[in-house]
Amino acid sequence: MSRTIPRTALLAALSLVTAAGATATVFGTSAGAAAAGCKVEYQITNQWNTGFGANVIVTNTGDPVASWTLEWSYANGQQVTQGWNATISQSGAAVTAKSLSYNGSLATGGSTSFGFNGTHTGTNAIPATFKLNGCILYPS
Repeated sequence: MSRTIPRTALLAALSLVTAAGATATVFGTSAGAAAAGCKVEYQITNQWNTGFGANVIVTNTGDPVASWTLEWSYANGQQVTQGWNATISQSGAAVTAKSLSYNGSLATGGSTSFGFNGTHTGTNAIPATFKLNGCILYPS
């Protein structure tokens, strides 16, 4: 005798697992520069009723850079409330994170990370695209 799990229960369980440990890795290359390349990992590290914590890892896969700027937009009204290891600002849905003096220089293959806390109402979806120093990244 086999046991069948109702589709709605299975989907609900899957969405809870996904929300608790959501991670997106995105890769990209800049159209104008063959040596340009970048990778961003966006991880929701913690989530509660109306808030969340996130960690972002920026990896340079191209030529060395002296500083970096990462941009993304939220689709569901999320708001960044505090951050560390980057200067983070938000205007409407658009978020900008800029490197600090101690973590801006990235050699080829080098990486750094920053984190932040934020609020959400309802769905806390991972952003659809990111832009790192002009390099557009799409989730794989």
